[in-house]
Amino acid sequence: MSDKFLYSLARPILFSMDAESAHHFTLPALKRLSALGLTRAMVRRPKDDPRTVMGLTFRNPVGLAAGLDKDGAFIDALADLGFGSIEVGTVTPRAQPGNPKPRMFRLPAAHGIINRMGFNNGGVDAFVANVQSSRFYQNREGVLGLNIGKNADTPIERAVDDYLHCLGKVYPYASYVTVNISSPNTKNLRQLQGASELDGLLSQLKEAQLRLADQHKRYVPMTLKIAPDMDGDQVKNIADALLRHKIDGVIATNTTLSRTAVEGMQHGAEAGGLSGAPVFELSNNVIRLLKAELGDALPIIGVGGIMQGKGAKAKLEAGAQLVQLYSGLIYAGPALVRDCADALRG
Repeated sequence: MSDKFLYSLARPILFSMDAESAHHFTLPALKRLSALGLTRAMVRRPKDDPRTVMGLTFRNPVGLAAGLDKDGAFIDALADLGFGSIEVGTVTPRAQPGNPKPRMFRLPAAHGIINRMGFNNGGVDAFVANVQSSRFYQNREGVLGLNIGKNADTPIERAVDDYLHCLGKVYPYASYVTVNISSPNTKNLRQLQGASELDGLLSQLKEAQLRLADQHKRYVPMTLKIAPDMDGDQVKNIADALLRHKIDGVIATNTTLSRTAVEGMQHGAEAGGLSGAPVFELSNNVIRLLKAELGDALPIIGVGGIMQGKGAKAKLEAGAQLVQLYSGLIYAGPALVRDCADALRG
């Protein structure tokens, strides 16, 4: 039986649960299947199609976006699905429960999801322990991105302290580190995308990155994850800051606050970030604007609304070098990884 057929059987069961319950059911189930060696038997993985980006060799250009595995507890199971890279987190210095439930909602008619999870995670020490215990890390099986953020109760003027703390903790175990300043679900976080705030943050992070590289005798690239809700001037300011501070890459984009595509739908007015198909063109537009400013100076990783192979191709046509998936997996299942990798081959 094909993985598409198997997911077509599983999806109605998963969609009968609320979105967060389905999430907490699926990942442990996937982990059990992986431990038994069944995931690789059930999922037809894409052929290798290596891409070298930020000095790292990605097995294929289709990665997992952060957010699906916030604590790094399911790395091996997710790697079995054939991703060219795995990004886990967002992790914060201290454990925090996130926002009150319910906080995740499907919008099936729009192939969208609204979440206001709020960086729920077990803290950076538990996160690092999970990463260290994964076969993927121990055997250096592929590219592993570790995504860092700030605690909800850390004042925004002290946000850099949280990022520096997490950077120091995750640096030895990461293939690359992503600095997430674009979640809409931590109060004032997107304020860090402003010109002066971003300048101060990147300056200190770059200094710490170089110090850690010297300490560990290994340079770990650093990327910035940005929001889709920006105009051309805002994108230009971010591009200028990325170049000025020699940041290694940019991930475009996170979820959107826009509700234009889901007005009138059930759950369409819920607070939080909207992902899935409704963010696709917003993300592509930011990628195009970034590409116009950055040229080939630093790579763009495109994420947002990829629901099939042609969506992944559109991200590369807009200017990305790699893509990441998350919400599309919930609607299309694990076969989406192969569909996207096939579309990007050659």
